[in-house]
Amino acid sequence: MRKAKVFYKEDLAGVLTETDEGLYEFQYDREHIEQRAERFLTFTMPVRIEPYFEKRLFPFFEGLIPEGWLLDVATKSWKINPNDRMGLLLACCKDCIGAVSIQAFDENE
Repeated sequence: MRKAKVFYKEDLAGVLTETDEGLYEFQYDREHIEQRAERFLTFTMPVRIEPYFEKRLFPFFEGLIPEGWLLDVATKSWKINPNDRMGLLLACCKDCIGAVSIQAFDENE
């Protein structure tokens, strides 16, 4: 299982999880829900208490992953299979253009 913290600007917006079965879950952070509910990541995933589930990486997160020649550079540099979408998200999206960034989830924090 792999997890990623999803930040909106400097604030933790939620946690994205890829299960061992390859399913995806996104859960907004409770503090984000209570204090910044107007800051949703995308119109297709408004802020709510219940988690979102998908069989594939959510389109919003998919859109953060580089394409074209930049994807080629990323897959070769980090030796990541282009089909490993969660791996690419974790490797390439820590410092995205825009308000959203992705960081690997450290279970020891």
